[in-house]
Amino acid sequence: MEKITEYFGSMVFDERVMKATLSEKVYKSLKRTIDRGVPLDISVADAVAAAMKDWAIELGATHYTHWFQPMTGVTAEKHDSFISPAPDGRVIMEFSGKELVKGEPDASSFPSGGLRATFEARGYTAWDPTSYAFIKDGTLYIPTAFCSYTGEALDKKVPLLRSMEALNKQAMRILKLFGNDKVRSVKTSVGPEQEYFLVDREMWKKRKDLIMTGRTLFGAMPPKGQEMDDHYFGSIKPRVAEYMADLDKELWKLGILAKTKHNEVAPAQHELAPIYDTTNIAADHNQLTMEVMQKVALRHNLVCLLHEKPFAGVNGSGKHNNWSISTDQGENLLSPGETPAENAQFLLFLAAVIKAVDDYQDLLRLSVATAGNDHRLGANEAPPAVISIFLGDELTAVLDAIEADKPYGGTKKEKMQLGVDVLPKFSKDSTDRNRTSPFAFTGNKFEFRMLGSSNSISCANIHLNAAVAEVLKQFADKLEKAKDFNKALHDLIKKTIKDHKRIIFNGNGYDDAWIKEAEKRGLMNLKTTADAMPHICDKKNVDMLTSHGIFTEAEIYSRRDIMLENYVKTVNIEAVTMTDMARKEIIPAVAKFAADTASAVAVKKSVSKAACKYETKLVTDLSELIDAMDSATTELEDAIAKFKGITEIIKASEFVRDTMIPAMDKLRSAADKAETMTAEDYYPFPTYDKLLFGV
Repeated sequence: MEKITEYFGSMVFDERVMKATLSEKVYKSLKRTIDRGVPLDISVADAVAAAMKDWAIELGATHYTHWFQPMTGVTAEKHDSFISPAPDGRVIMEFSGKELVKGEPDASSFPSGGLRATFEARGYTAWDPTSYAFIKDGTLYIPTAFCSYTGEALDKKVPLLRSMEALNKQAMRILKLFGNDKVRSVKTSVGPEQEYFLVDREMWKKRKDLIMTGRTLFGAMPPKGQEMDDHYFGSIKPRVAEYMADLDKELWKLGILAKTKHNEVAPAQHELAPIYDTTNIAADHNQLTMEVMQKVALRHNLVCLLHEKPFAGVNGSGKHNNWSISTDQGENLLSPGETPAENAQFLLFLAAVIKAVDDYQDLLRLSVATAGNDHRLGANEAPPAVISIFLGDELTAVLDAIEADKPYGGTKKEKMQLGVDVLPKFSKDSTDRNRTSPFAFTGNKFEFRMLGSSNSISCANIHLNAAVAEVLKQFADKLEKAKDFNKALHDLIKKTIKDHKRIIFNGNGYDDAWIKEAEKRGLMNLKTTADAMPHICDKKNVDMLTSHGIFTEAEIYSRRDIMLENYVKTVNIEAVTMTDMARKEIIPAVAKFAADTASAVAVKKSVSKAACKYETKLVTDLSELIDAMDSATTELEDAIAKFKGITEIIKASEFVRDTMIPAMDKLRSAADKAETMTAEDYYPFPTYDKLLFGV
C-alpha cells in the first residue's frame, strides 16, 4: 500500500520541488518574494518557469492555466498547451517567465459591477508566488490574481492579499511598541471547516431543482429527520466512507491538509476540516477542496451538495472560519497563555478584535450574505444574523476586572472526575464552547461561524482583516505618542472594554430573548442579503477600506452591485424553476391522482352505492390544493414578470426580498402539503425520505 507521506503533495510545486529543481540563488530570491513580498526579478521568473514546465511534463501535464477567482463565486481557468512550433515541422515544449507571470483572459463576461463595459474585454492574471502551483487533470495550475485592463481588482485574491498586508503593517507597529524587534512579518491563518451533503446521483438527476439551483425547492419532511441525533458523529456508511477515503487521497496529493471527517447533524450531511494555513493559501485550498469534493462524488455515483440549505426542515451547511494571527517566529498573538490577565500583548490584540467586530459588525455580516445563506442564518441551526462575540467565563472575568480596576484572582484548572478509576483524569478547559455564537473565541483563535458552505472564505477574511487592521492602526497611533506606555496601554484596554462590551454575549444565540436584548444593546440585525449588502457603501466603511488600500471606492460600489446581482439572479432562477416544476410536474401528478381517485369513487358508488367518505374528502382536499398551487404559481409568475422590469439593483433586491420570496414560500407550502396526500407512485420525483436516507 502506498504511504501517505510518499504521495502527500506529490502534485504540488512546493518547497521540496523548488529546492530540488532551482539553483540556490534562484530559490533564495523566490523565497524572499514569498516570505517578505520582495518584487520578483524576471530572470528568476524564467528559471522558475523552466523548472515548473519540466516538473509538470514529467508528471504527465500537457497544458498550463492561470487559475483565478473572479466574482462569480467559483474559480476560472483558460488552458494553453506547452507546445510551440519547431522549424522542422515538429513541436517543442516551452514555457517562459513572461507566460508564468502574466496571462490575458477575456474579462468581458465576468462580473465587474459596472467597472468594465461588455465590449472592453482585456483582463490580466498575475502569478501569486505565495500560493504553490499544482497539477490536476494533466494541467499545471498557477494560482493568480485577476484585474482589469485599467487596474481594478476583479477577483477575491487581490483584496485578500491587500487586507493581509494591511494587518501585517499595523500589527508590526504594535509589536515594536512591546519591544519585539525580531518579528519580520505577521500573517493571519485560517482553518475552514467544510460541511456538505451527499445524495445518490440517479435520484439527483430526477430533481430539476437540485440540478438547476443546488437545493430542493419543494419537499415535505419525512417521518424521521434529525430528531434522534443518531447521525451526528455516527458510524459512517460504507459508500460514504469509500468516498471520503478517495477524497482524502486526492486532496493530499494536492497538498491540502484534510484532517478531520465525520457525519454532521442532518441525515446525509458530513464535514471535512483541514489543518489551518496562511489565509491566502487556505482560501485557494478551500476553493480547490469544493471542486474536488464534487468531482470525486461523481466517481461514486453520488452528488455533493454545497448549498447552504439543500433541504428544508433539517440543518443547513456552514463553513466555520477558524481565524488567528501569528508572527513569522511562530507566536500566536491570540494565545492567552497560562495567565491571560498578565499577558498585556494578548489583551491588546484581543481588545482590537472586540472593537473591530463591534465597529464593523455590518461588514462582517455582509461578507457572508448570499441568497443561500439567508435560508440558514437564524434558523436554530446556525448563528443568528446578529453579530456578537463569545469569550467564555475566564476571559470575560479578566476583562471585567480590568474595567473595574480590580485584581483578577484567576481560576484554578480543575480535574475532570468521571467516577471511574480506570478512566484518565484530565484538566477541564477554562471555558465551555458556544456553538450558537457567530464569533466565538476557542482557545487561541476566533471561530467565525456565519459563513455559508458554498461561500469563498476570502470575502469574510478580507473584511475581518481590514477591520482589525484599522483598530490596530488606531491603537498604534495613540500608543506611539504616549509618554507612559504602560499607563496608556492599561487605559486603552480599559476604555475599549467599556465602550465595546455590548458585542460580548456568552449565552444562547438561538434564544429569541437574545435578539430582543441585542436590539436594546444597539446591535445590528441585518436579516437578509438585501438588508446587509448596501452597507458596504456606508461612509465609515468606504473610508476605512480605501484608507488601507483594500479597495478603491469604485471597487466597493462594484462589489455591492455584483453581490446584489448574484442574489437577485439566484432567486429568480429558483422562482422560474419552481413555476416550471409546478406547471409541468407537480400539479399534473396531483391532478392525475385526484382524477384516478375520483374515478375509483364513481366506480365504487355505481357498484355498491357506498359512502366513500375517505376518498371523497381526499379528492375534495386535493382539488383545493391544486387550485391553491395554480393560484400561487400564477402569483409567482406575475412576480417574475414584474422583476424583469426593475433595472435599479437595490430596488430589485428589495422586490425579491419582499415579493418574490414570499410568493415562492406560498407555492411551496401548498405543494408540500399536496405531496403528503399524493400516492407515492404518482409523485414525479424522489422525495426527502429517499434523498436523505438513500445513500
